[in-house]
Amino acid sequence: MMKKLEVYIDYKSPYAYIAKDPTYALEKDFGIEIDWYPLTLNIGSYLGTAKTNDTGKVLENNRSPRQWLAVKYAYMDARRYASLRGMTLKGTQKIWDSSIAAIGLLWAKAQNRTILKRYTDVIYERFWRRDLDIEDVAVVSQVLKESGADIKGFDLYLSGEGRRIHDDLQDAILDMGYFGVPTYVIDDEIYFGREHLPRVRWHLAGCEGPMPDIAYDTVLDEAS
Repeated sequence: MMKKLEVYIDYKSPYAYIAKDPTYALEKDFGIEIDWYPLTLNIGSYLGTAKTNDTGKVLENNRSPRQWLAVKYAYMDARRYASLRGMTLKGTQKIWDSSIAAIGLLWAKAQNRTILKRYTDVIYERFWRRDLDIEDVAVVSQVLKESGADIKGFDLYLSGEGRRIHDDLQDAILDMGYFGVPTYVIDDEIYFGREHLPRVRWHLAGCEGPMPDIAYDTVLDEAS
């Protein structure tokens, strides 16, 4: 029986972005269809907020020194992997509200998987080049159109049914204990973070052999 894999993402997360292509590969390698969901992070609640200009000068600051250290580390860490894959990852100049793009995900998903993939690729890649405003309804609508989606009714969906579905989903996600992206869910097992992709692969393959744990393999081998 084919395994069901749910994946939760946020377009404003660099970690979700760099996990995009390895996550796509799961569909090809295991013959599955991923069920994608938006998990819209409230980053400002735990990392504060700030705005910078194109040169990196801080224009507005509501972060503690410790929060700045955490933000700088996150980008440094994400860029390590992005550079290996030739991906552009420019730091954002503010904390974005990605809910409009997330509702766009729901709209694209309701049409077909090809449109959803095209939409996701364009949103991610342009946003992380600083070429796309994910808070602009017209911009998100244009990406949907470019991706092959029928956008008739999207504006009403965005302010009505789509917003309700999105907001209810966020409450449900928190109640289920999902708190970050990317999050992978298989057989009610939760795997948070790109670093768990080897374990996700192991689970999709039927949990055969020892569970991989790339963070501790060396330590375990030495201890044995």
